[in-house]
Parts: sequence; C-alpha cells; structure tokens
Amino acid sequence: MSPSPEFVTGKSREWQQMTEGVKRQILAHGPDLMVVRVEFTKGAVGALHHHPHRQATYVARGKFEATVGGQKATLSEGDTFFAAADVPHSVVALEDGTLIDTFTPAREDFLTPRG
Repeated sequence: MSPSPEFVTGKSREWQQMTEGVKRQILAHGPDLMVVRVEFTKGAVGALHHHPHRQATYVARGKFEATVGGQKATLSEGDTFFAAADVPHSVVALEDGTLIDTFTPAREDFLTPRG
C-alpha cells in the first residue's frame, strides 16, 4: 500500500526524536484532526505544557501518570485522558509505553520541520 492522506501505514512515516526517551510519529491528519503515536521509555516525561488544540489521548501500551489541569491519575492500556484547549497537561512513563494522541484542529506546528 502506498502512502496517501486516506491510508497511512506506520512503516511509511518517520519517527521524530523529541526528548530523551520520547519519540513521535505523525500518522493520519487533515486540517481539523491529527493522530500521533508517541513512544516512551520508562521514566521519560512528556513535560507540562498547553496548547490551543483539544487533545484526547489513548494508552495503547504501558502505564503512565497523567496530569491534566492539576489532577493526577495513573492510566494503563485502554485508558484515556482529555485535555481541553489551553489546559496544562503532562505524562510520566511508569513503564515503557505508547500513547495515541488525537488533536483538533491538527497541530500545524508538528508539521513544520524542527531546526
């Protein structure tokens, strides 16, 4: 299958190293929606941040301590969290794991090459 906007294979998308122990892979996206796979090694941190996009995150593998708007929860495979626009949020990987982030609208800043 060749890469296209409608069908995206994981093999067709490059990984971007973000910080120590965190890498992301931008998957399907359009102007109003984006799906991103994020891999964490145990102990890696998705630092506290906020953005104008709404974000729903699905824990595909592993265990994470998630903080959203000052509230903390331990999440495992099959769990989710939601961060409304401009609400501070972060994660800490309690074990190796994978998150699937969805954003609306799409994160145009993710599509701009990092320098």
